[in-house]
Amino acid sequence: MSLGTILIIVLVLILVGVIPTWPHSRSWGYAPSGVIGVILVILLILFLLGRL
Repeated sequence: MSLGTILIIVLVLILVGVIPTWPHSRSWGYAPSGVIGVILVILLILFLLGRL
């Protein structure tokens, strides 16, 4: 597996992990998952273009 594939898998796991499901994190909204989602989309585009 290449480094890009491993990085995308890790970011997907992080994205699932930051969904606000616990009472202490509900006030955060979707900002943490939104930021990681944007990073994931950028890395996915770079990976598909062959630049990563």
